[in-house]
Amino acid sequence: MIIASFSENKDIEKRIAITPEIAKKYIEVGFDVMLSKNYGNHLGFQDQDFSELGVKICDKDNEIFNKADIILQLGLLSDEKCSLIKYNQILVGVLNPYANKDKLDNLVKKKIKAFSLELLPRITRAQSMDILSSQANLAGYKAVVESFANFEKAIPMMMTAAGTIPAAKVLVVGAGVAGLQAIATAKRMGAIVFATDVRMASKEQVESLGGKFLTVEGAENLETEGGYAKEASEEFKKKQEDLLSETLKKIDIVICTALIPGKKAPVIIKEKMMKNMQPGTVIYDLAAIQGGNTAYTQVDSIVEKEGVKIMGETNILNKLPISASSLYAKNVFNFILNLFDKEKNEININLKDEIIEKTLIK
Repeated sequence: MIIASFSENKDIEKRIAITPEIAKKYIEVGFDVMLSKNYGNHLGFQDQDFSELGVKICDKDNEIFNKADIILQLGLLSDEKCSLIKYNQILVGVLNPYANKDKLDNLVKKKIKAFSLELLPRITRAQSMDILSSQANLAGYKAVVESFANFEKAIPMMMTAAGTIPAAKVLVVGAGVAGLQAIATAKRMGAIVFATDVRMASKEQVESLGGKFLTVEGAENLETEGGYAKEASEEFKKKQEDLLSETLKKIDIVICTALIPGKKAPVIIKEKMMKNMQPGTVIYDLAAIQGGNTAYTQVDSIVEKEGVKIMGETNILNKLPISASSLYAKNVFNFILNLFDKEKNEININLKDEIIEKTLIK
């Protein structure tokens, strides 16, 4: 059985789905592995590193499409490559079914089994496959590093003979995986950290990391059964807005992470709030690609409004591609093991398995 992967468009995506470490694991399990030429060169993984493990390096895409049983990617393949996927082949990646519905419908019509890993259920058995958590962890960390690099004051409190520099105050909006990692990173670097989230279950997690949780009076617990945030009522939004407006007056750095799966990101920091913020404040908006959590977020630009810098990128993980690829490849490997019946040496698409049933595009 052959597992394959194509080079991504490196201008858009620098991560890869198969690292040498994971290629070795696939081969030990009994798979053959095929990769396109120069697959991991940009990350320092040369073709020779793969071929020495037994991986076949292919010059032509057609050879991979003709022989592969399973294709592993980061995102959905280009339209041209999608048209070459054959009947009954399996495609696994972060396929963004909300944005790519028509393309995925066409694959389903061709009897291609497409699995989108961002649809994994939040159950214990799926934790080792949870690409959203592994990648969000890195994103939360890097957002803090990037915002601190653009902040023109010291982060920790410093006591000197010339006087004391106060610690920077950081607000994390959204205390999911990325937000919690942002809190932990900011605390380690000496900041005073506040956080807010629509899910009351986050309060204990925030406080365990040393952050102060900002509670909206009469707060609802806006959490879905799957553990994601859901949209708040208008009354809740108004109370949250009032609390944020007051809090933002004393904040130096804001990390925005609030997302609702499949929808435009909620605008949490409004225009009027920005007018009361301190000049020199930095906002890093991890929700930029889905519209952003601020009124002024622009993807891949640093916008200055009222003396406040607002940052957001298409793919912050392109700045940590080796670490991100390592975690992603391990997540995908664990997903494939769950699909694979080793005794029969075949893929078993068992729709009674919640992991398989939830991720399969139908």
